[in-house]
Amino acid sequence: MKPFLLLATRAEDAAADDEHAAVLRHGGLRPEQLVRVRLEAGPMPKIDLDDFSGVIVGGSPFNSSDDDDLKSPVQHRVEAELHTLLDELVERDFPFLGACYGVGTLGRHEGAVIDTTFSEPVGPTTIALTSEGKADPLLAGLPERFAALVGHKEAVAQLPEHAVLLATSADCPVQMFRVRTNLYATQFHPELDHEGLRLRVETYRSYGYFAPEEAAGILARAAGAELATAHAILRRFVERYAVTSR
Repeated sequence: MKPFLLLATRAEDAAADDEHAAVLRHGGLRPEQLVRVRLEAGPMPKIDLDDFSGVIVGGSPFNSSDDDDLKSPVQHRVEAELHTLLDELVERDFPFLGACYGVGTLGRHEGAVIDTTFSEPVGPTTIALTSEGKADPLLAGLPERFAALVGHKEAVAQLPEHAVLLATSADCPVQMFRVRTNLYATQFHPELDHEGLRLRVETYRSYGYFAPEEAAGILARAAGAELATAHAILRRFVERYAVTSR
């Protein structure tokens, strides 16, 4: 099988390694089936998409909607590299799954309005599939409502007309969308589980997602969330697009 490519941007090693492990675990992948590139650590290497089954973009402390003068040189570089890669991904309708930061990257590339209107606190939320979501081959047959973990400062305020809204929630209208046939983005984290949430709460305690004294309450609220359906979306992406040749 051709491996999948994970494009990561977390500078914190513990969080970066846990995200990688979670994509392996919930995607049903062996280590050799997932190539990780940490974009925050250096320039994106030359990528030949024909070497991969699909591309996965993990979460990030970067916010695409921040004013340019607030973005670091690393963020500017990463955004430019991802934009160039997305030119090819969209043109080829190449399998893509962006989790959380994927909404900002794919959404911005396609002309969505990304801002802080629909930010969500860290913790569990209820995702609801739209009629288009229930008919989508990646989501068909899954429960119409399911729990997932979120935590983001920005979100899609308006999708472009050519994007298909697949899932929503009470506090964030765009939880998942598709571009063309094979490019997906989720606002929620399909890879994140309870232990991963605990690590991220500790890692990003001072990043402004929540007040530090709220950490214990966040974990308590998330403790009873059943995340199997959210994880199934990642597994289905892998199973749908895993190829031995293309």
